[in-house]
Amino acid sequence: MQKRPRILIGMAAGLVWAVAVLWIGRQIPVPMAMMQPTLMGAAFGPGVVLALMIGRLAQRRFFVDDTIDGQPLTGGAAIDAKVLQNTVEQVVLALCIWPLVGFFLGAGTVLALGIGFAVARVAFWVGYHVAPPLRAFGFAATFYPTVLAALWVLWRLTVG
Repeated sequence: MQKRPRILIGMAAGLVWAVAVLWIGRQIPVPMAMMQPTLMGAAFGPGVVLALMIGRLAQRRFFVDDTIDGQPLTGGAAIDAKVLQNTVEQVVLALCIWPLVGFFLGAGTVLALGIGFAVARVAFWVGYHVAPPLRAFGFAATFYPTVLAALWVLWRLTVG
């Protein structure tokens, strides 16, 4: 099978995931008074995954003589560095968007976004190591929920 069809399947599955995460999040009854702790809790899962990625990359550098002094990464370490960079980008995006999502779509939505993010990032990480086209699901399943939630907020702001 060619790469593009596999990537498209992963992207489509990520879109289904995004809709499911947002739908499930809207069903979670979290009082608005719990918004701040919920936002902090939602960021915890992505933070743990980020810490695991940073730790794994540090471990790879420490035990490989060719990279211990900061030389360019190769093999699995290079993949881990790419995954880490993309994850940092996704975390920054989420932290910019999720607070307003929580206000307009409810704290439960943000909680679901955080849990879904952590799971999807692990799928991205594993998929990248197994076969690069398989990372499409993990990428889409992380990116699409945040973007769809932002679009939903924009719609609520303009339509009411």
